[in-house]
Amino acid sequence: MGRIGKKRSTMEQSLLIYNTLSRQKELFRPLTPGRVGMYVCGPTVYGDAHLGHARPAITFDILFRYLQHLGYKVRYVRNITDVGHLEHDADEGEDKIAKKARLEQLEPMEIAQYYTNRYHQAMDALNVLRPSIEPHATGHIIEQQQLVQQILDNGFAYESNGSIYFDIEAYNKKYKYGILSGRSLENIKDESRELAGVGEKRNQADFALWKKAQPEHIMRWPSPWSDGFPGWHCECTAMGRKYLGEEFDIHGGGIDLVFPHHECEIAQAQASMGHQAVKYWMHNNMLTINGQKMGKSYNNFITLEQFFTGNHPLLEKAYTAMTIRFFVLSAHYRGTVDFSNEALQAAEKGLEKLTNAISDLERIVPLNLPEGGKNGCDPETERVVKSLREKCYDAMNDDLATPQVISHLFEACTTINKLVDHKATICADCLQELKEVMHLFAEDILGLKAEKAGSNDAREEAFGKVVDMVLELRAKAKADKDWATSDKIRDELAAAGFEVKDTKDGVTWRLNK
Repeated sequence: MGRIGKKRSTMEQSLLIYNTLSRQKELFRPLTPGRVGMYVCGPTVYGDAHLGHARPAITFDILFRYLQHLGYKVRYVRNITDVGHLEHDADEGEDKIAKKARLEQLEPMEIAQYYTNRYHQAMDALNVLRPSIEPHATGHIIEQQQLVQQILDNGFAYESNGSIYFDIEAYNKKYKYGILSGRSLENIKDESRELAGVGEKRNQADFALWKKAQPEHIMRWPSPWSDGFPGWHCECTAMGRKYLGEEFDIHGGGIDLVFPHHECEIAQAQASMGHQAVKYWMHNNMLTINGQKMGKSYNNFITLEQFFTGNHPLLEKAYTAMTIRFFVLSAHYRGTVDFSNEALQAAEKGLEKLTNAISDLERIVPLNLPEGGKNGCDPETERVVKSLREKCYDAMNDDLATPQVISHLFEACTTINKLVDHKATICADCLQELKEVMHLFAEDILGLKAEKAGSNDAREEAFGKVVDMVLELRAKAKADKDWATSDKIRDELAAAGFEVKDTKDGVTWRLNK
């Protein structure tokens, strides 16, 4: 890599990430040198993945890719919530999966499996890498019960009618509840009073660790306290600890999870172990539609499949998976992104510009100068190429500033277009560097991959038209008795795999590949 001048090696990069807990950017230093433990909240599988699901998946995919690129061995855990997530994110109402199962007269696990498969298909289309471990909440009931028992033993929970609730008042006396969201216990209590009747809880703000199942509740497990199911917040604390240890580096998710979900996670970890579990809390901002959060509970969502097919009243056309990925990466993960057809079409054009430029790199011929000749690059090309890698790293290291990375890659696209049009020159070393950096950041780190243009049928038709046109040119050459051109066309087509036959009825061809 010494051709272009001295560059920082990957492990020398200083990555800054915004920690929601400290409310500032912090230098990333893993608890164990060379290794990273990362937990990200995955989907509740009771419906198709929508654009709102794509954002955290792509955000933390970028982090996963970049950490691996920097040389870290990363254990990435992303859960599947298949029990316990009640309606309205509260302790009342019906389990979201059980409700869907009841409506469709299916087993809850049938629902969970179906939508898990659909989620994976959508994520694969978006080129989101699979996590290292993908645990299911239903597969870790025992671990969640153990967590509840520890919190009970330490005096931060109580039993009420077979359900176990976290005692926020008791916890707040020893530790402080609300450190992640910045809410005070008094404010939380005031907000909670709006709900009708305290019921089983000492404080309405207390949250369920274990819920006794009502007779009609399908999803239930035996426990020391009752036949029931774990509270929604338990699964991540229990599974994070099981697969990443009592302390790990990064916990991520959407900003809508800061309160109550992640706040409750912090309290559960502290109450069960006496210390916090997570060093860096990271949150992506919302994806909105007309200024409102996109989500199933708001009934304003557009599924990823609808984007891919264009089958939704709000969509002017279909958009490819890579267009969606580029659209998400065009904004910083901590900024809000509002859906619009205009924004998606701009992303489409931007992606096309980038992929065309990367493809055009193969057409560029470097300027080879005789021994002792001056540099084969013009000054502007040399400036762009020699600074590109460093600029892209600096942007990634600044809390994953993907819009800046894209901006730097666009500057390089302008240079590539000039080189293709012979309006600029480049030496062999700089061309190699340009190819390496473009592929590294666009494909390996941003995860953008070339998409097939159109369907197979459309491509076949286009091929056919071109071959027919070439054969018409050959027929004209033959009519003009230009045998050299006629033979050359036939031979060139044969070299490309097209078998051409002259018959009494005219010319036929087929592709032998």
